[in-house]
Amino acid sequence: MAEQLAVSPHVRTLHGTPDPATYIQACWYAAHTSANHERKVADHLESRGVEHFLPQYESVRKWKDRKVLLHLPLFPGYVFVRLLLRDRLQVLQVPGVACLVSFGGRPVPMPEDEFLKLRRFLAEGFRAEPHPYLRIGRRVRIKSGPLAGLEGIVARKKRGERLVLSVDLLMRSIIVDVDMADIDWSAVL
Repeated sequence: MAEQLAVSPHVRTLHGTPDPATYIQACWYAAHTSANHERKVADHLESRGVEHFLPQYESVRKWKDRKVLLHLPLFPGYVFVRLLLRDRLQVLQVPGVACLVSFGGRPVPMPEDEFLKLRRFLAEGFRAEPHPYLRIGRRVRIKSGPLAGLEGIVARKKRGERLVLSVDLLMRSIIVDVDMADIDWSAVL
């Protein structure tokens, strides 16, 4: 989501400091976790009553004697939390949380509308998987469907199109299947 989940201009002032509204309005932030601690962090946040979101995907892994269905983090190393910035210690004191994603020492909120589109997309059961982070490629905009308005890079597969959505704030990408009819090819950026 190259620009989709990047820093929203309404969140920063001209001098690069967070808008004072972020201290009085709850926003979504990305909490960076220790390796493989995403679920434990999510459990701790749940017990503390902190609204959080840990997007996961299913992966079948073959072990010596069987196949196992695993639920793995879609964004390894991150759990999303919704909080007032003044309450960030509730998250930072959780075992396994390293920090909130920040620039210039200031936590940066995720743009609410794009974050909620992605969350709704995943909640409706659409499939997404991690993908190597991309910045370069044919950029298009999704014109309809649950991800309408988001931008990404087209990746072709044998039977259709896949769209790579990059979260610049995290330097992570995911890949989703999209219907060719939902892509606005003229919106190349």
